[in-house]
Amino acid sequence: MEESHPVKETVDKVIDTVVDAVSGGGPSGTIPGRPGSESPSLDEPTEPREPPAPKPDQSGPQAFTATGQATDVPPAARAQTGEYLTTAQGLRLADTDHSLKAGPRGPVLLQDHHLREKIMHFDHERIPERVVHARGAAAHGVFRAYGTAATVTKAAFLAEDVQTPIFLRFSPVLGSRGSADTVRDTRGFATKFYTGEGVFDLVGNNIPVFFIQDAIKFPDVIHAGKPHPDREIPQAQSAHDTFWDFVSLHTEATHHTLWNMSDRGIPRSYRTMEGFGVHTFRLIDAAGATTLVKFHWKPKAGVHSLLWEEAQLINGVDPDFHRRDLADAIEAGAYPQWELGIQVFPDTPEQTFEGIDLLDPTKIVPEELAPVQPVGLLTLNANPVNYFAETEQVAFHPGHLVPGIDITDDPLLAGRLFSYLDTQITRLGGPNFAQIPINRTHAPVNDMLRDGFHQTAVHSGVAPYKPNSLDGGCPFFAGQQEGGYRETPVQVPAAGKVREAPASFADHFSQPRQFWLSLTPVEREHVIAAYAFELGKVYEQAIKERTLRVLAEIDPYLCQQVAQGLGLPAPTSAGPLPSVEPSPALSQLGRTWPTTGRIIGIVAGDSSDLEVVRAVRQQVLDGGMVPLVISAAGGLLGADSSDPVTVQRTFATARSVEFDALLLAGAPAPGKDAYGARDAKAGNGTPAGALIDPRVLLMLSEAFRHAKPLGGWADAEQALTAAGIDTAAPGVLVADSGEAALQEVVRLLGRHRVWERFPTAADIV
Repeated sequence: MEESHPVKETVDKVIDTVVDAVSGGGPSGTIPGRPGSESPSLDEPTEPREPPAPKPDQSGPQAFTATGQATDVPPAARAQTGEYLTTAQGLRLADTDHSLKAGPRGPVLLQDHHLREKIMHFDHERIPERVVHARGAAAHGVFRAYGTAATVTKAAFLAEDVQTPIFLRFSPVLGSRGSADTVRDTRGFATKFYTGEGVFDLVGNNIPVFFIQDAIKFPDVIHAGKPHPDREIPQAQSAHDTFWDFVSLHTEATHHTLWNMSDRGIPRSYRTMEGFGVHTFRLIDAAGATTLVKFHWKPKAGVHSLLWEEAQLINGVDPDFHRRDLADAIEAGAYPQWELGIQVFPDTPEQTFEGIDLLDPTKIVPEELAPVQPVGLLTLNANPVNYFAETEQVAFHPGHLVPGIDITDDPLLAGRLFSYLDTQITRLGGPNFAQIPINRTHAPVNDMLRDGFHQTAVHSGVAPYKPNSLDGGCPFFAGQQEGGYRETPVQVPAAGKVREAPASFADHFSQPRQFWLSLTPVEREHVIAAYAFELGKVYEQAIKERTLRVLAEIDPYLCQQVAQGLGLPAPTSAGPLPSVEPSPALSQLGRTWPTTGRIIGIVAGDSSDLEVVRAVRQQVLDGGMVPLVISAAGGLLGADSSDPVTVQRTFATARSVEFDALLLAGAPAPGKDAYGARDAKAGNGTPAGALIDPRVLLMLSEAFRHAKPLGGWADAEQALTAAGIDTAAPGVLVADSGEAALQEVVRLLGRHRVWERFPTAADIV
């Protein structure tokens, strides 16, 4: 269906080009991770040539001018052009390795303009990082609307089959830019829609609630979560005194804290992470009728998490795990996808639903009460060309709205509407940050904003004010028929000025209890372990005891188990616990999911049947997954054959946490570097006569205890047994063929983990 809004006419010649331009990504069957678009030569190249093009999976910001005019410039165009090195002014240079001196050993001359320019720019390369969400990873994509939202909103980008370019940035909250990915933390899920009516930013998190109900407390909760100001430790974590001091005294944080202590706090990847708008928004239809909604992003790959031990290992082995996983998936053509959905509520004067205050950002509405209705599909299909220009400089703002979408009186949202604009003044050097290419709107701009730092638009006219006659009255106001944005005329209740919260915000424990009761036994075990770990890092006993009082208001078993881990007595609740109904939708388990983009490690050696390895590898690729062959040394297996197998990982470089499942092509012999002085994972080395590399045994034992599927053929049983793994255990299969082993592993991967492998406390009791 054609976008019905008049503004559509100004961009209908552009949208197809824009959508096509961000449909990058590697060809199916590509093993991701190649650093550049071309393989380098052994010797330094000396023949002048144009810079290499970006990789097929990369795309830069769309080529719009600072005032939203479309251009014919390819979106992946590089800043660099030409064959020769130049200054910033385009002057060709003959040398950039030596300063201009008075003789080879003489002093450097002040007249060296190239030295001054080069050092000056280097000295100012860095900009202030974000106070929160500093460490980001992002990608380009396309959002295609189903048209199902047309009954509740006139937003043109949500009309049937309208395709809108997007840029999506993921980010942990607490850590600095140099921290690690797999910390226990909330993740940002910020989406910029480049619609024909202007930019719409949906700036949310992977957890549907927040720690606070009023934005005035935001500095407090962030100061509490950040490293202690005296020693600047600990980095990117909440396992310390100031965080638990705040949340134990400020019990409205209990719901969010419980989500953080659940598996949601350590997602498996950005591709398997839900997103939430957190706040309640107001939608307006073509007739002016309003509806309240909450936004949800549902990953097509399912919602999956890491085990805590995996997260700790990954932070040491590969601190870039999440950003690498996202980029590699796109490069391999396994494009991450999410459905955008809305929960719909009547827009009543009370702004409540089933007794839940919709303006309270610490509350959810269970999906059993208000189902999430899908309204469109988002696909990430191109990596950025330049991290700084795109991921670092992208600027989001909850006040970037389009006709048909409005805000509500959520007091946390009110503060965000100020803060997100204000922060860009320092970070991006002034008020013209919207003109940075990644932030440019795809709708025509005719504002009366002028000058300021980094102004790149060349404005014409002499009358940047209203009303005027010198510019012929231009620009003119747009009525509703012309797409003019009008705030919803909501009736404001008559009341005196107060600094207090509504009574409906006072219940801090009902929904945390509902969340706890909705989890499966294995998920509850992980919550208990998380609280015991985090509080075990707290120094002050009073803070631990105060937090246990909070847990007693959620569930006595949770409180008792955490208290036991801390060696403290378990308090009892101050009164009867609230009676709530579990919400099965809050659990991550119990369903099956697509296996697209999953990473399968294939352990092989010189004695493996390479014909079978090749066949299994191809079947993994054909299934939309990524096979990584692991062997004792890099290079090629069967190098003398007509079809050798490329090795992507060695026993020295591989660790179980990188893989979703492992396949054994027999029992691999020890590598020549299998001794502790060379590789600590080998421990004391390989005993004389041992047939299997000790690092393979470590990898198998880790994957087994992390509940990952294991399969193999040929002599695989020998390796599993040597690793202490019962081949009759759930999720362990030794098959007669590689194909049979792969089929069973893929079936198990649809459930993500083999949780039944290990009993929970409930099973033991």
